Amino acid sequence: MERVQEHAVTTEANSPAGRPDQTEPALELLVHGVGGTTPEEMLGDPRTVRVTGDDTAAVFRRAADVDAESRPAGQRTGPIREAYVWCNLTSGNGTRALWLLLLPFMVVNLAHWMRPTARGRRRTVRFYGLLVRLAGLTLTVLLVAAACEVALDLAAWQCAGTRACADRHTWLGFLSPTVSHDSWWSRPGRRLALAALVPTALTVLLWYLSRRTWSAYESQQPMNRRPEPEDETGHSSLGRPGFWYGRRLVARLRAAHTAAGLVTVAAAVTVAAARFDRGPAGSRALATLGTLLETALAGVAFVVVYVVCRRGRSENRLDQALDRRLVRRLPLSALLLLALSLLYGGWSRPGWESSGRLPGDTAFGGIALVQGLLVIALAVVAHLLHRTHPDPRSAMRGLGGPAVAMLACALGGVMSGGVSQRVSDWLDGTGTSIAGPPVLLTWQASVIPTLLVVVLVLCAALGHRTWRLRRSELAAVAQDYPGARKDRARTARIASTRAMATLTDRGPLLVAVTSTATLLLGAGALVGAFTTDRTPERAGEEAQAFVHGTAQTSQALGSWLIGLGFILFVTWGRRAYKDASARRTIGILWDVGTFWPRAAHPFAPPCYAERAVPDLTWRMATWTRATGGRLVISGHSQGSVLAAAAAWQLKPAQRKRVALLTYGSPLERLYGRWFPAHFGPAALTRLHREVDCWRNLYRLTDPIGGPVHVSGDGCGPEVDHEPPLKDPLEYGRTAQHPLPAPILGHSDYQADPAFAEERERLLARLRPEVPPQGSSGRSSA
Repeated sequence: MERVQEHAVTTEANSPAGRPDQTEPALELLVHGVGGTTPEEMLGDPRTVRVTGDDTAAVFRRAADVDAESRPAGQRTGPIREAYVWCNLTSGNGTRALWLLLLPFMVVNLAHWMRPTARGRRRTVRFYGLLVRLAGLTLTVLLVAAACEVALDLAAWQCAGTRACADRHTWLGFLSPTVSHDSWWSRPGRRLALAALVPTALTVLLWYLSRRTWSAYESQQPMNRRPEPEDETGHSSLGRPGFWYGRRLVARLRAAHTAAGLVTVAAAVTVAAARFDRGPAGSRALATLGTLLETALAGVAFVVVYVVCRRGRSENRLDQALDRRLVRRLPLSALLLLALSLLYGGWSRPGWESSGRLPGDTAFGGIALVQGLLVIALAVVAHLLHRTHPDPRSAMRGLGGPAVAMLACALGGVMSGGVSQRVSDWLDGTGTSIAGPPVLLTWQASVIPTLLVVVLVLCAALGHRTWRLRRSELAAVAQDYPGARKDRARTARIASTRAMATLTDRGPLLVAVTSTATLLLGAGALVGAFTTDRTPERAGEEAQAFVHGTAQTSQALGSWLIGLGFILFVTWGRRAYKDASARRTIGILWDVGTFWPRAAHPFAPPCYAERAVPDLTWRMATWTRATGGRLVISGHSQGSVLAAAAAWQLKPAQRKRVALLTYGSPLERLYGRWFPAHFGPAALTRLHREVDCWRNLYRLTDPIGGPVHVSGDGCGPEVDHEPPLKDPLEYGRTAQHPLPAPILGHSDYQADPAFAEERERLLARLRPEVPPQGSSGRSSA
């Protein structure tokens, strides 16, 4: 592919003042959707040139159009076409497969942006964000606690302290008192101190990934401008100058979460050693020192919670300042306490032997309890916000955020329990030599079969509803293709595709049922673990045979399912590391999940929109200012969301020089329902009024895109193209389509003649003159 570094396509020589006798050019800026594509495919030409950008994201043109602005108007045929290619922001080398480990962090970050629309409730909105940030903090503690459970409890404490287990795993021999004949490292505290390096390394890795991805993805500054007044019409916050630049908050949260992880590791070592020191064989001096360390750790934990609660996002301006003292000193203080804890734990204690489990049940139980309470409080706050400004299209009546936060906590619990269960099975093949993971993790695994049954029943109900809808679509397909010779198989395929596409609209029901069942079953597991202090199988030994058998089956099946899930997770990650097509599939998932900035969790995968939206904004603003020409930004699928976000970031005068063409767009169908505060009806209506014109194309066979339900309201034509585009274009063979036309669904909207027609209408509608920079008027209809 031919490349030109930063080709000067918008120079002063090409400005309107330098071309008084030429008609201003027109530009079509194409933005691809999920999964990405090549500039050659987007522009329909094998010879393309990179005119601006880098290897991560760039704008391309056909080689023949590089100097199109400088040509006389008579030599230009149609609009100049450019393609913005951003697929490398979400897919790339195999190391990104490690981002699968960050899935719970990504999901809880989504919950932050799912709050309902609210007016005049700023304190409630801030409290909503605070609760989500606290839920994110518990997920960090849970992940590090799971690493402590594996390294400290199962490996260093239980297996190395049991001769039968240490004999099976020779790599633990130097930690075993019997195998190594009481070597220096075989003392329980020293084993714990050495094993603590594993969760410490995990915490440092998370800190490094967060810092590195910020520099690579999110450090691009948007255009600096004054914030627009937000009147009662409900301007979206995506138009605020600092929305796509959360540098200060991410740095603060990264420092707090890193300190929380280090404090968790230090607490695991300190509590175990202090418990022995307070016993009859312990030392009073060491017990006093342990109490002081525990107090210091509690103090740092309090500071961490305070930092997380203190401040949210600052969006009305570019917040470029950093809390340097806090960002540096808080993790360093936690690291210093960790070093003191390892020294304290490794101190010689005659008579200290490892038996049973470390106090993991209390830790995991406390985390689960706090997460449940946070989700319930979040649901109450979300309900209050929804009541202030009800939106009938909002998913789950405004409770989408709490439901997704519950699923994030469940994912964290499943991943933690899965790792612990599998490591325990690997270390203790017979299941008799070591105590195994905490009882709570076994209870949580035992409720998975019940949850799976609930989900399968719901899926069966949705499948039945889809089958019934397919039957009704058979008649609709016949009406959409009058005069065509009908083929039963062809009609059935089209009707089935339409019916399957409606499953996207049932997503809120699936999330609502799954999250509710997860909350109730998780509460039951927590109660069962703390009231019996035994696994479900042993707790049911004295019950009736049916109850005992059910408990045995649930525990065995749950352990098997969680193990299978963990194996599939690892296999998928390994495949993604080696297989480029699998990496692209993972990249598609991140296209949807990482659109939003990291507002609730700093260790979530990076936000590609904090690079893509400023790129598009700068390109549109500089091109319209330099040429005075017309511009259509054409976005497909997720590209339409980026296009809308970039249009919101333009100045009002520049926004009126831009027309918006979206197709296969999830703006209302997904984003409007799940993120009503940012893509709700008021925000989309305001966008339609502020751009020169907006047209949206969709198909009934598209499972992602759909109508945006915005009326013309006297400021231009209706946004949605009615009727929906036909898919397939022809029912059978015709002179124009001698071969069978495929069912396109979500892809290849440009193949429909309506696409070219709508683009030409938008270009013809745009004004040729440059409006005054201070103008606040609107384009006429």
